[in-house]
Amino acid sequence: MNQELDFMFLKYARVWIPDPEEVWKSAELLKDYKAADSVLHLQLEDGKDLEYKLDPKTKNLPHLRNPDILVGENDLTALSYLHEPAVLHNLKVRFIDSKLIYTYCGIVLVAINPYETLPIYGADIINAYSGQNMGDMDPHIFAVAEEAYKQMARDERNQSIIVSGESGAGKTVSAKYAMRYFATVSGSASEANVEEKVLASNPIMEAIGNAKTTRNDNSSRFGKYIEIGFDKRYHIIGANMRTYLLEKSRVVFQADDERNYHIFYQLCAASRFPELKALKLGSANDFHYTKQGRNPAIDGVDDAKEMSTTRQAFTLLGINESYQMGLFQVLAAILHLGNVEVKDRDADSSIIPPNNGHLLTFCELMGVTYQDMSHWLCHKKLKTTSETYIKPVPKLQAINARDALAKHIYAKLFNWIVDHVNKALHTTVKQHSFIGVLDIYGFETFEINSFEQFCINYANEKLQQQFNMHVFKLEQEEYMKEQIPWTLIDFYDNQPCINLIEAKMGVLDLLDEECKMPKGSDDSWAQKLYNTHLKTCALFEKPRMSNKAFIIQHFADKVEYQCEGFLEKNKDTVNEEQIRVLKASKKFDLLVELFQDEEKATSPTGAPTGKRTVLSVKPDKSRQGQASKEHKKTVGLQFRNSLQLLMETLNATTPHYVRCIKPNDYKHAFTFDPKRAVQQLRACGVLETIRISAAGFPSRWTYQEFFSRYRVLMKQKDVLPDKKLTCKNVLEKLVQDPDKYQFGKTKIFFRAGQVAYLEKLRADKLRAACIRIQKTIRCWLARKKYLRMKGAAVTVQRYVRGHQARCLAKFLRRTRAAVVVQKFQRMHVQRSRYRRMQAAALAVQCILRAYMARQRYKALVREHRAVIIQKTVRGWLARQWYKRTLAAVVRLQCCVRRMRARRELKKLKIEARSVEHFKKLNIGMENKIMQLQRRVDEQNKENRLISERLMGLESSHAAEGERLRAELSRLRSAEDDAKSNANRVTTLLEELARLRKELETTRSEKKVIEDWAETYRDEMEQMVAELKEQNGLLKSEKDDLNRLIQEQNLQMTEKMCKAIQEETQQLETDLNEERSRYQNLLTEHLRLEERYDDLKEEITLSMAVPKPGHRRTDSTHSSNESEYTYNSELAESEEGSRGGEDVTRGNLDMSLFLKLQKRVTELEQEKQSLQNELDRREEQFQRARARDDEQHKKARSAELEYESLKRQELESENKKLKHDLGEMRQSLSGSAGATSAAPGSPAYKVLLDQLNASCEELEVRKEEVLILRSQLVSQKEAMQHKDEKQTMTEPVLYVEDVQKMRDAGEITQAYISLKDTNRSPQFLRRPLEVNELVNRLRSPNPDYHRLNEDGELWLVYEGLKETNRLLETQLQAQRRSHENEVEVLRGELQSIKEENNRQQQLLAQNLQLPPEARIEASLQHEITRLTNENLEMLNTDDPKKYREYRLNVLRRMIDLMEQLEKQDRTVRKLKKQLKVFAKKIGELEGGQVENVSPGQTVDEPIRPVNIPRREKDFQGMLEYKKEDELKLVKNLILELKPRGVAVNLIPGLPAYILFMCLRHADYVNDDQKVRTLLTSTINSIKKVLKKRGDDFETVSFWLSNTCRFLHCLKQYSGDEQFMKFNTTKQNDHCLSNFDLAEYRQVLSDLAIQIYQQLIKCMENILQPMIVSGMLEHETIQGVSGVKPTGLRKRTSSIADEGTYTLDSILRQLNSFHSIMCQHGTDPELIKQVVKQQFYIIGAVTLNNLLLRKDMCSWSKGMQIRYNVSQLEEWLRDKNLMNCGAKETLEPLIQAAQLLQVKKKTDEDAEAICSMCNALSTAQIVKVLNLYTPVNEFEERVAVTFIRTIQSRLRDRMESPQLLMDTKMIYPVTFPFNPSSLALETIQIPGSLNLTFLTRV
Repeated sequence: MNQELDFMFLKYARVWIPDPEEVWKSAELLKDYKAADSVLHLQLEDGKDLEYKLDPKTKNLPHLRNPDILVGENDLTALSYLHEPAVLHNLKVRFIDSKLIYTYCGIVLVAINPYETLPIYGADIINAYSGQNMGDMDPHIFAVAEEAYKQMARDERNQSIIVSGESGAGKTVSAKYAMRYFATVSGSASEANVEEKVLASNPIMEAIGNAKTTRNDNSSRFGKYIEIGFDKRYHIIGANMRTYLLEKSRVVFQADDERNYHIFYQLCAASRFPELKALKLGSANDFHYTKQGRNPAIDGVDDAKEMSTTRQAFTLLGINESYQMGLFQVLAAILHLGNVEVKDRDADSSIIPPNNGHLLTFCELMGVTYQDMSHWLCHKKLKTTSETYIKPVPKLQAINARDALAKHIYAKLFNWIVDHVNKALHTTVKQHSFIGVLDIYGFETFEINSFEQFCINYANEKLQQQFNMHVFKLEQEEYMKEQIPWTLIDFYDNQPCINLIEAKMGVLDLLDEECKMPKGSDDSWAQKLYNTHLKTCALFEKPRMSNKAFIIQHFADKVEYQCEGFLEKNKDTVNEEQIRVLKASKKFDLLVELFQDEEKATSPTGAPTGKRTVLSVKPDKSRQGQASKEHKKTVGLQFRNSLQLLMETLNATTPHYVRCIKPNDYKHAFTFDPKRAVQQLRACGVLETIRISAAGFPSRWTYQEFFSRYRVLMKQKDVLPDKKLTCKNVLEKLVQDPDKYQFGKTKIFFRAGQVAYLEKLRADKLRAACIRIQKTIRCWLARKKYLRMKGAAVTVQRYVRGHQARCLAKFLRRTRAAVVVQKFQRMHVQRSRYRRMQAAALAVQCILRAYMARQRYKALVREHRAVIIQKTVRGWLARQWYKRTLAAVVRLQCCVRRMRARRELKKLKIEARSVEHFKKLNIGMENKIMQLQRRVDEQNKENRLISERLMGLESSHAAEGERLRAELSRLRSAEDDAKSNANRVTTLLEELARLRKELETTRSEKKVIEDWAETYRDEMEQMVAELKEQNGLLKSEKDDLNRLIQEQNLQMTEKMCKAIQEETQQLETDLNEERSRYQNLLTEHLRLEERYDDLKEEITLSMAVPKPGHRRTDSTHSSNESEYTYNSELAESEEGSRGGEDVTRGNLDMSLFLKLQKRVTELEQEKQSLQNELDRREEQFQRARARDDEQHKKARSAELEYESLKRQELESENKKLKHDLGEMRQSLSGSAGATSAAPGSPAYKVLLDQLNASCEELEVRKEEVLILRSQLVSQKEAMQHKDEKQTMTEPVLYVEDVQKMRDAGEITQAYISLKDTNRSPQFLRRPLEVNELVNRLRSPNPDYHRLNEDGELWLVYEGLKETNRLLETQLQAQRRSHENEVEVLRGELQSIKEENNRQQQLLAQNLQLPPEARIEASLQHEITRLTNENLEMLNTDDPKKYREYRLNVLRRMIDLMEQLEKQDRTVRKLKKQLKVFAKKIGELEGGQVENVSPGQTVDEPIRPVNIPRREKDFQGMLEYKKEDELKLVKNLILELKPRGVAVNLIPGLPAYILFMCLRHADYVNDDQKVRTLLTSTINSIKKVLKKRGDDFETVSFWLSNTCRFLHCLKQYSGDEQFMKFNTTKQNDHCLSNFDLAEYRQVLSDLAIQIYQQLIKCMENILQPMIVSGMLEHETIQGVSGVKPTGLRKRTSSIADEGTYTLDSILRQLNSFHSIMCQHGTDPELIKQVVKQQFYIIGAVTLNNLLLRKDMCSWSKGMQIRYNVSQLEEWLRDKNLMNCGAKETLEPLIQAAQLLQVKKKTDEDAEAICSMCNALSTAQIVKVLNLYTPVNEFEERVAVTFIRTIQSRLRDRMESPQLLMDTKMIYPVTFPFNPSSLALETIQIPGSLNLTFLTRV
């Protein structure tokens, strides 16, 4: 270390000294250092003293330690002293103490493997790091990935992430997390195509490229570079993988405690599988290539399970089963080849024993001949210029040739698999940019280093050079940006080492040259190296004790390489004859495919693949030479070329570096080994970064930070208004050397150690101030103490001298009293001794008694607690037994009561047909009798005419009639009372008949009649009295029952209301969850559809590739078709035309086609799985509805049975009345004949009145019977219609079903089943004991309280009410059906009128046409009529009739066309004849007659007849032609500008126009036109959203119009639930021919898609504003206070584009609201959008608050609460307070309150727990941990308080997730909003270019 900072080596300064165990130890200076000192006196941390000797030559002092404020920094370059011990200590503190595995080191991210799974890679963490600057948050791999992604998007430059490190350091995991981050933030997380495939390739690449080593159980033995491609929108579209330097030697050799590649052990573990038995494999210990390491197993790894994972990955990447079995055959053949035994034949030759089992298996698996392979394994071919020799080889060379063949086959297989992985990751979409992830081996040094380590270290030298240059470049850019003087930084340049390896006559060049020598060897190559570089290159050394090794000084360390095996590994030679034998395989196509690249290399003419190459008899020397040169390229040359390509790729990109560190070799979690860490830090270039930074100005402070930190070093006069000038003046005084710092534009740059020096000055200044304060205070305290002591001394002296004088005066008296004093003294001593002994005894007794009492007390407490425990346990057991017993008793009661109820029900059904039942039914006859009385009075008025004719009869019997009339009145009153009882009806009729006979026979019987009347009157009076008494009793009973029922009804109503409210809330929650689940499924379905369309476009593009040399020019017509063709027929025709063209476009890339086809198959399978899930849900729904229907049918069957019984009773009663009336008529006719002479008889008049009344009663009963029968029929028809509808149509929406059930009156019946199936326990009721209830009612003194237990009477009362409602509902249903029939008839009448008008119009038009056009018009009209009839026949149910009808129509059309052709021929023939005749006439007349054209001659007599048409009103329809549909869609949807429409036209105008066109298509009954119009509209809207989906105004416009179109379809659908809001005119405009309920569902799904697109667009606009406006900007100036010192951030990766404020957010919200209002968006929908907006604002703000410590303070809480109040004020201004938006901000409000509340006592903890109910426990604890005091009145939250909070919140049931889900979207609903706008008043503006539309 330089002596520049020797003034810092003062007493108590801390330094770092080397240590053999811990690498570096901390020590403290015991005295100041002086320049002449050679020894430093230090004290270690353990208290030991140490004398540290300095080097006498260099006098380098030890490294100084950094101040404590810098320990644990996120960025190592922020340390004041940049050296190795500081870096190591900082990493150790972060890793061990803080459990942080990531640390920045300039542009490098240092990642230490924790050997433990950490929860820091979830989706919420990804979202939190997305869009953030690199220094705003803690170091993370996601921060590096975000930096690369942002720079790619900002600079439009490709990026690279270079991940390096030792084996086991976590390189692959880091690369995987980086790729996961890209897939998430680029919008591909939902698809996850590339990431899933890359991750699926990991098991494959690990199986074939990873192996167990001594340092790592899963070591990657190759390097890879993955390029992740992005399109113009920076979405992942594909990937490509490049591999480097596979360790092929591991296939044939493994060191101790190592393994071969995993795939071999997986095959051996899976050899028991049936499909792999043909490979003839066994245990791994049976094969030479897998048992050399003597440890074939890895702890915790199941090779058989890993084999299944590998096979699944093969399948996912498109490698089918046949190819997989081929790969396994090749791998098994390699294992068998390693077991082939070669024996010596003699010294120069070898032989393989005949019938070698393993060689036979090898040949069988590879499909080659045994003789050829065994021959060429022991022989080789030598070629000369004239001859070819076959020479045997010795055993050692044969074994080497066998191993070389195995390595060669494995390398080919590895490359083949990599190629297929790349094909699976390839895409046809044009790549705009890419991010490369390089996962490559770090610097390696072992005890024995060979060719592989040489290549690895060579690659790391190249990467380190590129790294150094990049760091140097960034430093230079920073200095130039700040405009400070640039001085050249001396950094280590490893170009000499690279030249030593790759330059001419370098190590690789000499190695290649030696490989070309016929007798080249490793020894001769080593000698060439010594001769060439030993004296010329300082980086090359020769070991002292070896002539077969060399040493190279790399940038990290010296490495000694053993020359043995270099040449063999570099040449990588294999016997070409063996390769030819393998190529000759006829049975194994995969083997030929593995070696086809060699065939390409040997054919330099570049013959196209798939065609035969013509072989010439004469050899082509030039071609052979070129092929040989290409074939014999060495491994070193290939690696150098691939490395050069990699460096060119990296140099063309912006690199980002991740250095993975392995903390220990034992894989212990969070264990740090300093030796291993330092070794890796040196090797990975981290320390070189530190050295480059330290060579310049590593410490950088802004002027404001410097001023705030070092204000204490300034005097008052030094402080100027200009902070920059103030800092300059202070630094010039504090630091004398101007080279130690530089002033930039925004920062001050310091040399290494200067910040520590300033901190020392600051600490000294503060210490000096403290000493001065202490000196003054101590002086004041000492003087005060001295004065007090002086006064006390004087006082003491005075009192002491007085005491002595008094003592002297009393001496004589004391001497005189000595004897007395002694006597009393001795007495006192004895008494004191006695008292002490007594007190001691009492104390011992007290302690003993207290101990015994405590023991007794503890025993009593234990017994008492035991009793309490026993009591509790026994009570719990008793309660459990009681509950079980009670449940059993209740269940038994239910079963018994159900059985009794069923029996009673059967009895009641039997009694229903009995006489007693009729008695009960006729209780209500009193009212009917009263009605009969009123009817009799009315009949009297009618019978006055009859009484005039009977005046003669009345005069003869006047007196007698008066008396009989009085008697009859009394009898009538008695009869009225008697008819209340059904048993007296028949008796009364008999008495009336007898009275008629007595009146008709003779007057003599008057006395008998009087006696009978008196008797009858007495009986009736007695009966009436009894009935009145019973009636009084029944009334009192009824009042009691009504009172009890009302009380129970109130109680039950309260319970039911509470239960219904809870159930309603639960149902609303379930409905929202189901709606959200459905909308998520809809989103997934739409995503799959878009993906399917993209794949379809990719296939179309791949199939449309033209031939080489031919360029096809796209025509305007085809482009128009591709853009504006939407219906299925046009799309199919267009695809067909394209398919026809593609046939002639050349060969198709079949691999791409198969890959895409496989992907389409996967998507279809996924779609099918989703469809199956949807079907399963629908099936569950159908089953549930079927159960409800079954219960409903049961209830309906009971009601129908009851109604049938009632109908039978009424019919029997009618029959009886008919019989009685017949008898009365007979008697009346008889009496009329007998007493015709007395027409005015009163008896006759009474009988007539009774007859008329009976007739009227009979008619009433008939009407009741007819009503009941009609109700039964209508209910049966409704049930049949419902069943048919369920079987013939698909289920529609649940809401529509509910509405239809309400219309049909089925809600009442469903209520019964709803009570039975209700989940809530409050609804459970015990079954009604019918028999018991009847018995109680029949008892003479029923106990009404016991009768009404369990609410049975209330249930009966409710049942009666339900029956009444049912009858009313059925009557209403009949009325509605009648009205519907009337409406249908009116509609038919209207259609007939319209058809009549149309026929008249056609007739008028035909009369105006010429004759030829008339015929054609009539035929067209006939065809149109037939087409309409055909469409009507489509709705018929009989397919046979439909086919016959179609055949008849076709025949008729053919006949008409034939007639048309005949008439055309006839007309042409007649015209020709007419021309000839006219010519002849002209010739004959000699020009006297004017030449008249035949056409005029024919047409002249016919004059057009103008039939005036009556103007009719506009019906709100628009007519268009079929060919104008594309133009309509183009002008109204595709090319419409929302801004102009929203400002100048009425809201929703496009929706109204489309619906009016749809109405006309429905009016003309054209189903094809309706279908194509709706399909084109939906597809066009989707296309507009796909094209301009990021424009909020466009998305809002089409959301409003889609909702309006949906509301129009509902409003004019004809459903009563929607029609009740319409006017009469609007109801007349309803659709009449088609039910578009299914299209309404499609439009609803489209509206959901648009809404979600609107939310995403809105989120993209608001996202950049939220953090800045809600957290960072100070809305209230001066509240936030001073920023905490010592917090320094990295330079922002993106320049500031302007600071957003809260006003920016409010302005944007105003913009959103005004746009939606202008577009006429539904108010309810606006409320839902605002609620989602506020949720996003609250979630993003809270998430950033939880991840930023500098924001968690008291002042920031006040700032947040003020911002939230401004948002609430905005809601009030817009009248949106009731939309639920404020509730979404509740977590943020509570977090802000948590920052401001008091946080000390238990009461505070209780208040926090009750206040923060919207925050989770993790969020509360996180805020408390992050709370940072920024002012003196604030205090940090104590750890005990946080523990108290955690203990209080332990019982909360909540999600453990820390961050809120910012991607969550509330489920949307579209309430029906009818329009009051009349369709006939809408005018189409000319700006829309819709002139082709015709108003109808």
